[in-house]
Amino acid sequence: MARFTLPRDIYFGEHAIEELKNLKGHKKAMIITGGSSMKRGGFLQKTEQVLKDNGMEVQLFEGVEPDPSIETVFKGAEAMRAFNPDVIVAIGGGSPIDAAKAMWVFYEYPEKTFDDIKDPFTMPKLRQKAIFVAIPSTSGTASEVTAFSVITDYSTDIKYPLADFEITPDIAILDTDIPLTMPKKLTAHTGMDALTHAIEAYVATARSDFSDPLALKAISDIYDSLVDSYNGDKDARGKMHIAQCLAGMAFSNALLGIAHSLAHKTGAVFHIPHGCCNAILLPYVIQYNSRTCMDRYADIARAIGLPGATDKQLTNALVDSIKELNKKLNIHQTYKENGVTEEVFNAHADAIAKNAVGDPCTASNPRLIDVENMKKVLTCAFTGEDVTF
Repeated sequence: MARFTLPRDIYFGEHAIEELKNLKGHKKAMIITGGSSMKRGGFLQKTEQVLKDNGMEVQLFEGVEPDPSIETVFKGAEAMRAFNPDVIVAIGGGSPIDAAKAMWVFYEYPEKTFDDIKDPFTMPKLRQKAIFVAIPSTSGTASEVTAFSVITDYSTDIKYPLADFEITPDIAILDTDIPLTMPKKLTAHTGMDALTHAIEAYVATARSDFSDPLALKAISDIYDSLVDSYNGDKDARGKMHIAQCLAGMAFSNALLGIAHSLAHKTGAVFHIPHGCCNAILLPYVIQYNSRTCMDRYADIARAIGLPGATDKQLTNALVDSIKELNKKLNIHQTYKENGVTEEVFNAHADAIAKNAVGDPCTASNPRLIDVENMKKVLTCAFTGEDVTF
């Protein structure tokens, strides 16, 4: 038996934040956010005001850092326990939404430790105290519709992708006014994260007839709109905001693969943004996985109109198109070109490969992999050599 889970309600379009007025029967809302971008754009104030106009007492928890830490999660959970909200609203990029999801667990179960929940699908039943509303500001992570939360343990430099349908938000609000504020580099990185989500979901071992159409639609729309979105086109920004959500719906249920396994482990060590890591890794991972699912990659290539008479030609065209897309987004194609020195790479490659094999995303990769081959894929992503094993 399989399962397919989404938020109960998804509101989308211009001014969608105003739909918060339809939250009925709640008294207290805690808003979790990151830096100052949501405040600068007025979206944090608007969220707070709609909730207050709806008769709710509101408290803010600001300053969630990029790649949120375990310490921030526990600090937020403590603030929740002091305020006792019955609605948690996370607004911003993937970091504050992911952090708020983990805070939610420790708010409702203060006796739990991080070790109690870091293994996939080991979380207790939530919604004993609060429901969860997610309002994304970036067009990539899709945390607003997923069962995942990525939290970093800085004492070990390891990112942990927490996974459980319990942390799938109850409500997602895709206000297409918000991503208009994204800078170009963030637009590029989050867009490639979304593309990686969709492509990995389409070939993952847990894919289904429910996830496949969402993944293909997301891929098609991302190819249509990402470069224009990067160059500031308003309509393309809105289309990307929806497309990344479709990708999130797909991968939250179909799961992911080793591009994300390696991105989780390299991002924390090499200090490269997650979406950029995925952009670097994706072509090499496709080359590795094509031994077992070339027909699936060929499907993707056909869906976006790439040339080729055979599955191999189509898969090669897909790899080339991703590299070309990276060029248009000013993303360098290797870790070396992104500033990772040979000394740093060699010092960490073995540990990264080992940790990536143990990452939860590896289990749903379409081709089996061990530490030796994981290191080979990683090395190709460092040097730029094709994966031929």
